[in-house]
Amino acid sequence: MQPRLNHWAAAPDLMQAFLALNTAIESAGLEKSLMHLVKLRASQINGCAFCVDMHTREARKDGESEQRLYLTSAWHDSFLYSDRERLALGWTEALTRLGAETPDDASYEAMKALFSEQELIQLTAVITMINTWNRLSIAFRAVHAGADAAAA
Repeated sequence: MQPRLNHWAAAPDLMQAFLALNTAIESAGLEKSLMHLVKLRASQINGCAFCVDMHTREARKDGESEQRLYLTSAWHDSFLYSDRERLALGWTEALTRLGAETPDDASYEAMKALFSEQELIQLTAVITMINTWNRLSIAFRAVHAGADAAAA
C-alpha cells in the first residue's frame, strides 16, 4: 500500500491548526491513561493502522500494560478496566459509530455519574479529535512506524 498524499506538507497551516487544537484538548486535564485507551479504541474501530500503532507505542511509553492494550478491543468482557474507563470506552464507541449507537439518554446519565460536565466535554473533544486524525490518516494512507519493516 502506497501513501496517497502527505497532508502535513500539502497543508501545513491547516495541520498546525489541528495540532494546536489537539494540544489544547490533551492539556485540558483528563488523565493520560484514559486518553490513551480512548484514542486506541476509536482508532481500532476506524481501522487506522497509523493511529493504532502510534497510540499503543505512546501508551506503553507512559506505562500502560501490554495486557490492557491487547484487550482494549474486547473491553466489554474484560475485568481490567475501571468503571470510569468502561464508561469512557462505551462513550467512545457510541461517538465513533454515530448512527445506531449514538449515545442514548441512559448512556449520558451514566457518564454524568463519574464525569463532571467539564470532563465530559474534554472526553468528547478527545474522541472528536482522534476521529479527525483517523480520517486524515486513512484518507491519505499515512505510513505507520512498522511500514518500513513490513516492506522489507
